[in-house]
Amino acid sequence: QVHLVESGGGSVQAGGSLRLSCAVSDYTGGRYYMAWFRQAPGKEREGVAAVDPGDNTFYEEPVKGRFTISKDNAENTLTLYLQMNSLKPEDNAMYYCATRWPLRVGWGRNVLDGDTYNYWGQGTQVTVFS
Repeated sequence: QVHLVESGGGSVQAGGSLRLSCAVSDYTGGRYYMAWFRQAPGKEREGVAAVDPGDNTFYEEPVKGRFTISKDNAENTLTLYLQMNSLKPEDNAMYYCATRWPLRVGWGRNVLDGDTYNYWGQGTQVTVFS
């Protein structure tokens, strides 16, 4: 089992920044695909950014140049981050972190396809007001 705990959401004025965090609880090592997704009211879930076990990063077009995904793999801890800059009202959504475990899950499939992820956090709300 993998448990993901997100934090860092909130309200911010357009043009501002937020940093989301996602901690993998009870991390005991291993390599993970990890990603951020979001879902706005009345809309389908969409990918935001992903990072593979080799620390290669991937972004959907709407967030390129504004958002940065990273992970901190310190001893006995693994935390995923999403630094969001130049936020826009269209970034309003519930943001979820997700991971594939074990590593073979979703192998070879689009890293920004939410259907390939089998563990999800509870979500954190991001509200951007103009």
